[in-house]
Amino acid sequence: MSKYDMILISVLVIYLVFNFGFGMWVSKRQQRLDAAEGKGFLNNYFIGGRSMGGLVLAMTLIATFTSASSFIGGPGVAYSKGLVWVYLSMIQVPTAFIILGILGKKFAIISRKTNAVTVTDYLRERYKSPVVVIGASVCLVLFFIAQMMSQFLGGAVLFQTITGLSYIYGLVLFGIVVILYTSFGGFKAVVTTDTIQGIIMVIGGIIIMATIVHVGGGLDSIVDKLNIVNPNWSTPDQGGLTPKAYVMSFWVLVGLGVLGLPQTAVRGMGFKDTKSLHNAIIYGTIVVGFLMLIMHLAGVFGPAVLSSSELPVVNGVANTDYVIPKIVLKYMNPVVAGLFIAAPLSAVMSTVSSLLILASAAIVKDIYINYIAKDKHETKEAEAADKPFEKKISRMSIGVTLLIGLIVFVLTINPPSLIVWINLFAMGGLECAFLCPIIFGLYWKKANATGCIVSMVCGIASFIFMTVNGITIGGTTPIVLSIVISIVTFMAASYIGKPSDEKALQLFFPE
Repeated sequence: MSKYDMILISVLVIYLVFNFGFGMWVSKRQQRLDAAEGKGFLNNYFIGGRSMGGLVLAMTLIATFTSASSFIGGPGVAYSKGLVWVYLSMIQVPTAFIILGILGKKFAIISRKTNAVTVTDYLRERYKSPVVVIGASVCLVLFFIAQMMSQFLGGAVLFQTITGLSYIYGLVLFGIVVILYTSFGGFKAVVTTDTIQGIIMVIGGIIIMATIVHVGGGLDSIVDKLNIVNPNWSTPDQGGLTPKAYVMSFWVLVGLGVLGLPQTAVRGMGFKDTKSLHNAIIYGTIVVGFLMLIMHLAGVFGPAVLSSSELPVVNGVANTDYVIPKIVLKYMNPVVAGLFIAAPLSAVMSTVSSLLILASAAIVKDIYINYIAKDKHETKEAEAADKPFEKKISRMSIGVTLLIGLIVFVLTINPPSLIVWINLFAMGGLECAFLCPIIFGLYWKKANATGCIVSMVCGIASFIFMTVNGITIGGTTPIVLSIVISIVTFMAASYIGKPSDEKALQLFFPE
């Protein structure tokens, strides 16, 4: 191992150990505070005691939403497609505003009234249907596993490319740290480390762009080189190769559709107060806009400093997932490279940790506690009467989180390529399953369990069918028609099905 590799790996290991130690310390501190205030294990482990301030809420939302796709896969696609992928990525700028503005306040009020700590908790209270809860939990776990695979793949590929060590070494190092601190630290460890990671991501974005501009000889020189190697780089549709309808359809997938992502929606349950919510909207919008712009522009400028012949070839095609790692390895000194690599690694870790904690909650809280041990709900009275049950749930939650993490680890040992597409497929599936039940449940009195079930089935089935068979309508992505189908079927089935429970309606729509 070279001196360069040793320094770089040391920087990464120190960063990973710091994240683990700091996350665990904050989680234990929160547990002591919750115990003093009479809050139980579930409230701390799955929602962090509802104690997030504005900066933490913004950063955890950003760190959860951005991922290996944002730092590796997305810039890699921008490398080959040009500015069209920047236009597409910037659709994500209003993400924080959309999520917190539409869901935030009402979601927080309802979750506090019902003691809900997961999105599926909310669905259970709104629709009063075991079929909805179990179906939602199964969808959540399956699509989360797919998303986590793309994140594990991104983290390991990054480590492999930068250090020269084998893929499996990176997978083991990254996997162990993120699985352990999520499993034993819970939600509080996740959101605390997300704040650190959000700051690191901003620093990393500045480092990579400064490096590319410097190596490329300035912006004018980079533009001249791009005009030669990729003549269509600056056109809004890649010279007709990327239809405008396709680009605009991403307003649904990564714009409106983010309201249907449980991992971002649940952030609306955990903030401290209204001021925190408003601050998070401002901070989140600024930081997401900056990260999306600077990282995807880095990918666009990539051909000016890195030839496609330097990329690994998979099935006869250059694998653009390696663009950013290769630029880092080629041009940065080991300390700076280590600091930059911490940025996409941060994005990967924060996304995985959020998905892991929610997948665990789907099994432990939404299925086991609600339907298998349904007489032992976590209320203050139940806790006082049955402390052994709380300890059992604590052990089970940690064990399930570990198990899911290990399953994803095993599935990623022989990985597929092109991170961005795996991630986008999983996002689409989650949006088809959860968008209508969440939004209609909050704002439409006639929404009921029948509409919810039919919408989930039809939306997911149409999305998978069109994706697998490559079916598009007018050049759009499959998510557009799938969301339309889920909305239409939700409304139609709601009119046909049995009206919602009156007590639920009074809770959700008080006079």
